[in-house]
Amino acid sequence: MNVLVIDGQGGGVGRSLVEAISNKCKNVNIIAVGTNSAATTNMLKGRAGVDAATGENAVVYNCRYADVIVGPIGIVMANSMFGEVTPKMAEAVSSSQARLILIPMNRCHATVIGVTEKKLPEYIEEAVNQVLQITE
Repeated sequence: MNVLVIDGQGGGVGRSLVEAISNKCKNVNIIAVGTNSAATTNMLKGRAGVDAATGENAVVYNCRYADVIVGPIGIVMANSMFGEVTPKMAEAVSSSQARLILIPMNRCHATVIGVTEKKLPEYIEEAVNQVLQITE
């Protein structure tokens, strides 16, 4: 099963996801894609042996082959993350047949009603548990 982790900015959320998913979900292929090279580099520090790529085309291409896509909620919003998520990236993620697991971030220009305010590590744990349920 292919799990695509997408992140931008500094890649901190993606790095935490890659690390936690690789520790809990043993039978998955993790692909880390950053909207920029700094995000990709940081995600690679989360686990050795993870496939990785950077940029718009990498997001579009890998969304076609992912079974699960995990990342901050901004990956489905064009021009989020200070413009790092292009309209093509957002369309590829939101149009993918993959199961989407999105982490709400209060830095986004959107508020998701009904979401309990939690600390980032709690969201990471919840996201990883969802991946685990899907991949087992």
